Amino acid sequence: MSPPGALSIVQRKWFTRAARAEKRAPRTDAWSTLGDTVECPSTPRSDWLPQLIIALLSDIHGNLEALNACLKDASEGGATRYAFLGDFVGYGADPQKVVDIVARHAAEGAVIVKGNHDEAVEKTPLYMNESVRAVIGWTREILTHDAKTFLAALPLCVRDGEMCFVHASAAAPERWDYVDSPAAAQRSIDAAQAPYTFSGHVHDQELYFQSGHGKTSLFRPVRGTPVPVGRHRRWLALVGSVGQPRDNNPAAAYAQFDPEHEKIVFRRVPYDHLAAARKIRDAGLPASIAYRVEKGI
Repeated sequence: MSPPGALSIVQRKWFTRAARAEKRAPRTDAWSTLGDTVECPSTPRSDWLPQLIIALLSDIHGNLEALNACLKDASEGGATRYAFLGDFVGYGADPQKVVDIVARHAAEGAVIVKGNHDEAVEKTPLYMNESVRAVIGWTREILTHDAKTFLAALPLCVRDGEMCFVHASAAAPERWDYVDSPAAAQRSIDAAQAPYTFSGHVHDQELYFQSGHGKTSLFRPVRGTPVPVGRHRRWLALVGSVGQPRDNNPAAAYAQFDPEHEKIVFRRVPYDHLAAARKIRDAGLPASIAYRVEKGI
């Protein structure tokens, strides 16, 4: 259906920038409990100008080759702002280098939110399977103290004017619910209370939109083709996975959002996925994970 119409220095710089932003405008840093959910804090950013193209990257999962390919593609495509939507570690063999890059972008003003794999570095949840738990345990040993501190300090959700950034569902970001149906998308859109909600977690590229009657529908975008996303509707974009796509295509996935022209483009970027898979095997991580990176499954 088509719709109508060295890291510790970086950490200090990031929090210094946040403190300055707090002085410029009112801000809610603490989470407000609403029953068994949490309220997404509002984070005003005076340096986010509407004419800028925003690169939206999620689920990097320690895949340095895929991240570098997407960052290069985004820069060549005119992106000047970045939002990283969580799951920087897990699966891949370069968690430290990926966190270093994300932290540098944070120091330069990028929006960063926490994913469930990032949270698992603090405490591995029971729902993760054996191979994933093994990677998380290995990642915990590889990361520096500063990298772990950086991940632990990340917010679950950031609302910035007309945009809401969250790894999973804005309805209850701490639960890591999947937005895998129009009903789930509608719950997230309603909770975000913003024209644009950007998420990852699902490892797929999809676009949900809410009609004037409040009904939410799914639109499957064509990769590389700009999609009009007018502010008269509410939208939820699942931007795909940089480091572990699961649609039988190993090419890295991310999206570019143009607020001024109200358009979003879902991108796929070929990269040396065989090298990324080889590094997973060389690190002694489960071979099944390397195979998934090779095949895009």
